[in-house]
Amino acid sequence: MRVKNSNFVDYVKIFCRSGKGGAGSAHFRRDKTTAKGGPDGGDGGQGGSVIIKGNKHMWTLLHLRYQKHIFAEHGGWGSESNSSGKDGANSYIEVPLGSTAKDAETGKILFEITEDGQEYTLVKGGMGGRGNSHFKSSTNQSPRYAQPGKDSVEGWFILELKILADIGLVGFPNAGKSTLLSVVSAAKPEIANYPFTTLVPNLGIVSYRDHKSFIMADIPGIIEGAAEGKGLGLRFLRHIERNTTLLFMIPADAKDIAKEYNILLGELKKYNPELLDKNRILAISKSDMLDDELKIEIAKDLPKDLSSLFISSVAQHGLTELKDLIWEKLNQ
Repeated sequence: MRVKNSNFVDYVKIFCRSGKGGAGSAHFRRDKTTAKGGPDGGDGGQGGSVIIKGNKHMWTLLHLRYQKHIFAEHGGWGSESNSSGKDGANSYIEVPLGSTAKDAETGKILFEITEDGQEYTLVKGGMGGRGNSHFKSSTNQSPRYAQPGKDSVEGWFILELKILADIGLVGFPNAGKSTLLSVVSAAKPEIANYPFTTLVPNLGIVSYRDHKSFIMADIPGIIEGAAEGKGLGLRFLRHIERNTTLLFMIPADAKDIAKEYNILLGELKKYNPELLDKNRILAISKSDMLDDELKIEIAKDLPKDLSSLFISSVAQHGLTELKDLIWEKLNQ
């Protein structure tokens, strides 16, 4: 299978540098009538900062893939007549909601963007130096020095995106997650009968009763060993962290539904034990191939500690009940 190039980018490493503060001026007032005036050196301008800003209309970090170096403007120098230097322009990096910034060297999480228009300063611009007029005193009427501007700040940072969705679809490849999303929302994920059709998370808005809606995310299939980095799992497990409720999907033709569920649960636990605190629903997909008697037999072996139901996206069976159950879990 040929993997298509994707516009979905959820990890970038960037180098940022703030602007240096402008130097203060050590000027003395001189004009036609004043041969030896007092100090009138202005302050240097503030260096620009690099600022991260949330944008609800963005869904990928693709725009940063080819823009690895981001610099803010230096502050202008102070000048005569107490004129301050121009402040350096800030550099803004717009990111999707759910983006996290980390120090690339230490791995420390610096902040997370969760709201539209929310701003955090990644590297702060240097302060401008004070001009010599600030240093005039009774004992020093003619200070011949001014402050230099503060240096810029620079460093490597990692931006990671975790998809913001109400409900995340969890399952092995080919469990019917993309088909469900395509049926209950306007999303059009690639669908085919082979593993790893979904190579990027897909988002869909699911309409509910009385003009309500919720966001569903189709996460690429997990395989056994995903928490150790096998398959595509490790790369996309972090997207599950932002989902309020997890919908586990296992096809009706699976050899052992309970075993598959426990493997999926185990991968989530190995990656982040806190994922097990989320609301969970189990949907047996492709159940149009089952008669009522088989459903009763299968139901006996399903885990008793979570809500479960049989659905068929193709035949559109059980989807209304599924949306009702999801809405109930989201509003608990």
